[in-house]
Amino acid sequence: MHERINDMRTRKIAEFSVSSIGLGCMNLSFGYGPGPSEEYGIRLLNQALDTGYTLMDTAALYGFGLNEELVGKALRSRRDEFILASKCGLRRNKEGVREINGHPDVIRETCEQSLSRLGVDVIDLYYLHRMDKNVPIEDSVGALKDLVKEGKIKEIGLSEVSAETIRRGHKIHPIAAVQTEYSLWTRNPEIAVLDTCREIGAACVAFSPVGRKFLTGTLLDVSNFDADDIRKNMPRFQPDLYEKNLELLEEYSNLAEEADCSMAQLAIAWVQAQGEHIIPIPGTTSIEHMIENAGADQVQISEDVMTCLDALINQNTVHGGRYDTGAQSTVGTEEFS
Repeated sequence: MHERINDMRTRKIAEFSVSSIGLGCMNLSFGYGPGPSEEYGIRLLNQALDTGYTLMDTAALYGFGLNEELVGKALRSRRDEFILASKCGLRRNKEGVREINGHPDVIRETCEQSLSRLGVDVIDLYYLHRMDKNVPIEDSVGALKDLVKEGKIKEIGLSEVSAETIRRGHKIHPIAAVQTEYSLWTRNPEIAVLDTCREIGAACVAFSPVGRKFLTGTLLDVSNFDADDIRKNMPRFQPDLYEKNLELLEEYSNLAEEADCSMAQLAIAWVQAQGEHIIPIPGTTSIEHMIENAGADQVQISEDVMTCLDALINQNTVHGGRYDTGAQSTVGTEEFS
């Protein structure tokens, strides 16, 4: 199995040079049931820097601020060693309810809170986590532009938005990165987002590149998810559909063996191979898996294996959508017809 310590290749986000694989920090505080202890999370984040990760991705939403606090506590003393990304526009409001809110005053308020929790003076890359359908994207990006002028953030990103929205936002201020779910079994960015990012010079930051654990080959039973596990309501993780999806993994495992890597590494390397402007950001609660994921940077996929992968796992062979109706309504990324 491939491991690579301290010398991952680099890719660009605006003028930032970052490791070709970043670290999604969400899992440590939110998303898939109880996370690890704070002590272990701090150790994992520091080990990630030692392993060669130089892009750390968090958000105000994750654990309703707890993840930003964890990242700040763990890494603020090593601030010059990594590019820090966080997000606004999706938060817990004063009533304690999760909401999408892209109003300029709320964006500013959320940024101030993020800076405080992270314990930093500036955030390198600040995304609008979700577009607020009640607020023109021009207004939300305009608020982020003001934060750039004030030196509170350096670059602007958008998350889970359409190609049209990307272009509209880019007219107000250069969009440095677009974050979207992208993996072998979530191909939606291929419709328009990947090309749009390439056209405007933005990085495409791919979250869930291992398919929320599916592509690791280690998630065989989906009947006992924790009550707080976000996969619990995702169609493709429903037991009847997931059983059909598992049938894809036998051949996928054979392809990973042919590529001389783990199944997780193959998934991440496939995402990397789709374009030099694409940066996968797998998340994990395991130091061992974090190091394994970094090793994907060393994996070279042959043309034959790439052809087999594309034919094996794609939008036509996966059973079930990625979100339920409610969650899907908040996402602007184009859907396959």
